[in-house]
Amino acid sequence: MATAGNMKDPAVAKKLFENLQSDLRLLSTEGKRKYPNVKEASEKVQLKLRTISAKGDALITGLVSSSAEILHPFVLGCETKNVKLIPICLTAVQRMISHEAISITAADEVLTMLWGLMEAGLEELKLLQTAILLITTNFVVQHESLSKAMVLCLRLHFTKDSTTNNTAAAAIKHLVSIVFERVIAEDKLQPQDTSIKISEEELKKGSSNAPHSLRPCAGDAYLLFQDLCQLVNADQPYWLQGMTEMTRTFGLELLESVLTAFPSIFSKHPEFSFLLKERICPLVIRLFSPSLKYRQGVPTPPSPTALDNRPFFPIVMRLLRIVSSLIQYYYGLLMTECEIFLSLLVKFLEPEKPMWQRCLALEVLHKLFVQAELVRSFCLSYDMKPHSTKIFRDMVNGIGAFIQSQFMNQPGGQAAQSLKQADIQGSPPALVAGMPVGSGISPQPAFMYRGVWIPLVLVIPQGQTRPTFPNISGNLPKDAFTFVMSQERYSLEMLDKVEPPVVPDGYGLSLGFYCLVEAVRTIQVIVEGEKADGAKTAEDRSKQLADAEKQKKNEADSDKKDKESDERHLHEELVNSSWCGMLAALALLLDASTDESATESVLKCQEAFISLCGRLEMTTPRDAFITSICKGSLPPHYALTVLNTQGGLPQKGHIRSPSQDLQSSPFAETTDRSQVVAVGTALPTSALPVGAHQGPVMLTAKNIQCMRSLLCVAHCHGGILGSAWHLVLTTLQHLVWILGLKPSSGGSLRASQPDSSGAVITTAVMTELPVLSSMLSRLFESSQYLNDVALHHLIDALCKLSTESMELAYSNREPSLFAVAKLLETGLVNLSRVDILWRPVTAHLLEVTQHPHHGLRNWGAEAITHLVQSALDYKYDPPLHETLKLQASILAPLQDLSTITQPDIRQKQLQCVFQILHDNGDTLNHGWPLILGVIGAVTNDQGEKLVQTAFQSLQLVVTDFLPIIPCCYLEDVVDVAAKFGLQKQELNVSLTAIGLLWNISDYFYQNRERIKADLNKTPSKGEVKVTERSDDMSAFDALWMCLFTRLGDLCVDARPAVRKSAGQTLFSTISTHGGLLQQSSWKNVLWKVLFPLLDNVKKLSSAAPNTKDTLTQGNILIHHSRDTAEKQWAETRVLTLAGVARTFTAQRKILQSFYQEFPHAWALLLDHIEGAALCQNAEISIAAIKSFQEMLLIQKDEVSYALPSIPVKPPTAESINRTGESPPVEDSSKNQNEAEEITGNEYDIALWSAAWKVWLNIGTNSTKPPEDASSLYVPSQPFLTALIQTFPPLMEHIKVRFSVSDLQKLSSVLKRALTVPVHGDSSPFLLPSFPDVSTTPLQEATLQAVEAIIKTVKDGPATMHNMYPDIFDQLLTYIDYGIRVPKFGKIETKQFGSVKGPTVDWVTMNFVPFAERCMELAVDMYCATASHTTVIQNHVQQNIIKTLRQPLSLKYGCPSSSTWMLAINSLLRVLESGLPVARKNEAMFTSMWAELATTLEEFLFSKNPTPANLSIEDFQRDEALDCKVVHMLRDDILPFASTVPPEFTEKVMSILNRGSIHSTSSDSFIDTDSSRKLREEFAKTCFETLLQFSYMNRSKAEDTSITKLAVISLLQRCQDVVKKYAEDERLSGKCPLPRPRLAEMASVLKAVTTLIASLKKAPQANVEVGVWQHVISLYPHLVDCTTSPSPSVCKALRDALAEYKDLLAPPAVMMQNGR
Repeated sequence: MATAGNMKDPAVAKKLFENLQSDLRLLSTEGKRKYPNVKEASEKVQLKLRTISAKGDALITGLVSSSAEILHPFVLGCETKNVKLIPICLTAVQRMISHEAISITAADEVLTMLWGLMEAGLEELKLLQTAILLITTNFVVQHESLSKAMVLCLRLHFTKDSTTNNTAAAAIKHLVSIVFERVIAEDKLQPQDTSIKISEEELKKGSSNAPHSLRPCAGDAYLLFQDLCQLVNADQPYWLQGMTEMTRTFGLELLESVLTAFPSIFSKHPEFSFLLKERICPLVIRLFSPSLKYRQGVPTPPSPTALDNRPFFPIVMRLLRIVSSLIQYYYGLLMTECEIFLSLLVKFLEPEKPMWQRCLALEVLHKLFVQAELVRSFCLSYDMKPHSTKIFRDMVNGIGAFIQSQFMNQPGGQAAQSLKQADIQGSPPALVAGMPVGSGISPQPAFMYRGVWIPLVLVIPQGQTRPTFPNISGNLPKDAFTFVMSQERYSLEMLDKVEPPVVPDGYGLSLGFYCLVEAVRTIQVIVEGEKADGAKTAEDRSKQLADAEKQKKNEADSDKKDKESDERHLHEELVNSSWCGMLAALALLLDASTDESATESVLKCQEAFISLCGRLEMTTPRDAFITSICKGSLPPHYALTVLNTQGGLPQKGHIRSPSQDLQSSPFAETTDRSQVVAVGTALPTSALPVGAHQGPVMLTAKNIQCMRSLLCVAHCHGGILGSAWHLVLTTLQHLVWILGLKPSSGGSLRASQPDSSGAVITTAVMTELPVLSSMLSRLFESSQYLNDVALHHLIDALCKLSTESMELAYSNREPSLFAVAKLLETGLVNLSRVDILWRPVTAHLLEVTQHPHHGLRNWGAEAITHLVQSALDYKYDPPLHETLKLQASILAPLQDLSTITQPDIRQKQLQCVFQILHDNGDTLNHGWPLILGVIGAVTNDQGEKLVQTAFQSLQLVVTDFLPIIPCCYLEDVVDVAAKFGLQKQELNVSLTAIGLLWNISDYFYQNRERIKADLNKTPSKGEVKVTERSDDMSAFDALWMCLFTRLGDLCVDARPAVRKSAGQTLFSTISTHGGLLQQSSWKNVLWKVLFPLLDNVKKLSSAAPNTKDTLTQGNILIHHSRDTAEKQWAETRVLTLAGVARTFTAQRKILQSFYQEFPHAWALLLDHIEGAALCQNAEISIAAIKSFQEMLLIQKDEVSYALPSIPVKPPTAESINRTGESPPVEDSSKNQNEAEEITGNEYDIALWSAAWKVWLNIGTNSTKPPEDASSLYVPSQPFLTALIQTFPPLMEHIKVRFSVSDLQKLSSVLKRALTVPVHGDSSPFLLPSFPDVSTTPLQEATLQAVEAIIKTVKDGPATMHNMYPDIFDQLLTYIDYGIRVPKFGKIETKQFGSVKGPTVDWVTMNFVPFAERCMELAVDMYCATASHTTVIQNHVQQNIIKTLRQPLSLKYGCPSSSTWMLAINSLLRVLESGLPVARKNEAMFTSMWAELATTLEEFLFSKNPTPANLSIEDFQRDEALDCKVVHMLRDDILPFASTVPPEFTEKVMSILNRGSIHSTSSDSFIDTDSSRKLREEFAKTCFETLLQFSYMNRSKAEDTSITKLAVISLLQRCQDVVKKYAEDERLSGKCPLPRPRLAEMASVLKAVTTLIASLKKAPQANVEVGVWQHVISLYPHLVDCTTSPSPSVCKALRDALAEYKDLLAPPAVMMQNGR
């Protein structure tokens, strides 16, 4: 069939002409017999068509103008009523109509034709087709024609043929629609003239004529709508003439279709709006009357048509459809009427109404709820008006009441019967724990509450379940439920039903449920906009909120603000009006739901409301909905105080609070409705007494589902939860506890071991636990998208929750760690705004770490340490190490942990520090003080493990991070290392810490230039210079001072090993790196480090006990030299003193630059040395002396001074004072400046003079003999040795000012030192063994001291020579010690050599070797100084002889034979040098000769006999010495007899005479060896010496007194020996005399022989007569000896007698007389 679009196509027109020609020919053929007029008309029209076709152009136009003529044959054909002709004619007419080829006149003829056929009852369906085609093709049918066509169709609707009726009904609906569509088309072509006034009075009267203000099409539509209202109202129509009747149901359907399809016409045309108000609304209200008055249970008449009081389903259903349309499309026009309609709808929901009527009302409400703008208008127009009905609130509350009423039926009511029927039908089988019994049976979705089971019958098809229900806000199509209803053929769509259908069980509840769902979605759309999506991520929501806030801040337009304010009021009213009823219904549905999808939908609704309330900052409804979900998440009757606090929420209207019903429901029913998936223990709360929750609690699948929903709420809407976070988190905490989830690293939760938590988890939930844990983690991860205020709400809630757990733990109940773990997790994901959250989070965690509960405390520490590590790892902009304040705030909590004494907390803290050093050590920068502060927070109360852990970190710092630590914080490193040295828990750590200090000092040295440069930089803003220093000290020196000071503190530690190590390190550091210090800094080293250290050590050492401490030593074996604290402190004092002295020595050049302070420091150090040296502890005293020695090793030429030198005056006899002050200036006229000037040499001498004074004090006081045995302290030999050894180097410095009095004091010290005895126990270690005697170290040192004095005096000026006598006196005293051992005070001693075992207390030293050495030294010195005046004047030679007399007189009685041998040789040397001097100064030596004579006599004829065991060789050696003495007399004395006193000469001759004839020492006859002991050679030497001075060598003039004396005494002696020999030989008989007698006799005879020979040779004038007489008187005695049997005697006798031959001649006188 052609359309208007192709009418102009020539081919179409041509085809039309051909078809018409064919139809006319067919008509002509069929009617030529019976109907000739039809045939003629057909042929005539054929000719006409050919004529039109021949013109060629505008065929259709030509056809229209002639259409009445062309249609005439077809009209005639229809009038024939012939069944063959009528179809042909109608077909041709329809063809022309479809090609728009008829005119208005032709159309009227067609209608007349159709009316006739209609009345004849022919071709009714064809008639309807033609009528529809005629009206729909174009506008040619209007006004009365249109009315006629409409009436035609309406009358066909009431035929008896159902097909015709139905077709006619469809046609009528179509025609009505066409009529109104014409109006729309007409309005588009030409807008209505609004200037024409409308008369409402005319409109009210009703007329068959349209209002003159309407154009034609609109007028037709107006008249048609007016008549439809009349017909429905059972009144006569005005315009549809010929209508007799029309069913009310059909009329209502037509009205509803028009109202639904063409709302624009009613809004544009006031005339139509008038019809709505005046006709439709009263009609609807009147028809509703029976339904309003009806109450269930009252009998009604059976007639469906009568207006009785029983509501008629078809009418009510259609009325509600009209009401739905009126409200949806004409709300703006009918505001008051709509209020009535809405109130009616709410009233229809009352329990007294029939169920089908209630369901119809619910369907209408559902349609209304899906339209956001409509709901918005309701709220604006009604709920927000002061005195208006709260329509929207009533709608929601009505639905809520309806839902609640479904569960309130008594057990015998409809619901129970339905349940029973359903069971019989097998719809839901028996349930066990909410699961079906039997295989292959799926549980039907339903609600079950208080014994009432109601199925959920309206369910979106399976394919749409998941994507539709969960996403209430956006994905649900507006007409989704209409689709469902149309599929199920219920309620408003059941237009064919006359009787109300049986409402399926659960249909009403399901409708109510979905109404609520749509209401929530609509409210959400209104508040959030069309794109509201409940599944938005928290990030999107937070960004949206942030954008909204930003937009709100930036908007400056006041009008816009007012509009926004109005909108906000609207939104708040929407929520306020709906939330109470919504919560009551949703909470009930949530509790009753047994289906996961339905539960999900309920939860999504509640989530959406929570979001809205939060967005609008409406805390009460928000918290109420959150509480509902929280209660759904927990087991029933779970006593949680925080959820019950919401019981006071306001309830509006007659809605019942579900909480009471929930509490009254049996527990078994609750668990039956859903599967139990977990059984665990309840988390104790502070509101319950201890032990209240001992039994298990069960979680169902619904609880888990609610938990997921709660997580979703918190995740997606965290930004608007505010104070409700506490509700959410409390619930989650309890759920986590019941499920047995425990916190793990990072704060996430993990399922614990089955036996650890006590929870029983099903397999299904076991697999879901990781998902729940992940959701929990994502919840807190999403907090990074919250704004700052929302984040603080979350943190506050977590802190509050944690505080509750802490309070619970105080009562010894196991606390939950949920809050602490999630605080950690929240902190970790919000590090980008660490400044916002750091303080509240860490402050609370610090409180947690102080809790006595171990687990809670540990997790608090875990959280803090993890947060700090993560914060340091976070990449900030600017970087963290450039932001001093932020870095300090991050590290502050870690430092605050140091105040907690619990070792487990400190362990975690230190482990964290160690990890930070590993991971972030290179970026700490200004965080080092805090880190070091944590490491250094070591106290003695902590255990070894903590100390070791902390020390590992310090080691890492020193070994790896010193180069990158800002130099201003290096002092902190030193302080911390020192703290570890001072801690008492672990000795090894202390010792290693001291080693670290040494390493640090090396680092300072190696990087000195860089450190200096860094320290001298100007500190940047915010940076604090840590190093404090005085003005005269550089920062670098202050760093060293810090190191030295800390080491000094360690040097007085209570532990010996630490003191020793620290002392060694301190002095090694000063020695090695002290050169780096500026000169001015050395003052601080002296006065702040070294001297305070000396004072402290001295004080502590003096106070140390001398008893063994068995508690500290335990079972450890300690050497006896260290087994008491006193001995251990002694070692420390030794080390300290030595170190300070060494420092003075090494740095004296620098120290002496302080001219004003150095003397004081020098004196102070000497004072310490003196005090230590006089200490009654051998170790300390020796060390003090060694330190003194160290100071004295400084060479004078090493010290250079800038001051000019001036000559130094020789010292006076006074001793040098100690203070180092210069002697007073004699010339007072000198300039004062010159007087005060101290030159370099004088300055140096003053210092050494102080040292000399100290030496003297030490020597004097230490060698002072004890007064009694009770105060016995004897200095040790090593100490005395060291003291004496100190003198020679000291002498080098003081020799310029060394005076005689100083020498005397020195001598006194040396003498007393030598006399100090040795303790018997130690004597074997100090004294040499007796055979191998040598000098002791002390004696050796004394000798060196004396030699130093001698050298000084010798090399010194002549003024010093007056010291020689004192030196000789000192040496001679020492020589005397070799013979007479001196006493030391009143101490009883044994001599050396007499000790037989360690039973003697004190043993004297062996002085023999020492005395011999001194003897040699004295002799050597005398030989060099014999001619010195002072030596002569002080009788040194006589003193020497007097001293040597002792060993010489003892001779073999000396302790050692070497002594007298050395003495005699020394005497000979002294005499060799001294005799010439004595001869020159006879007056000065007069007293010497007697001493010398006595000495020689006592030596040559000693009282001590020759030892019996003396060997021949030794005897001969000794005899040679005796001969040497005689030779000395012969050569050096007797030749100069004139210069010596005569008495001395006589004494010498007596000695020689006595020695010239040796006598036996024994008269024993059996002394066979004594002949070997006769000093034959000595006697011979004496005799020869005597003879040397005899007559033969002397002239008469010479003094012959010596010769005379010598010869007479010799002869007398010979006579006595010979006489006695003769007598003894006679008496002996045949027994020979002893050999010594024989040898003596032989010696005498030889002497006689020699004497006689000498006398004969000498001048006779020189020989006195008496001498010869003595010779002759000897002869008889010689003759008596001729009988001797001894050959040697006989030979000597023969020689002697032979000499007598010259004397046998008679003398001359005798000869003369004989003549």
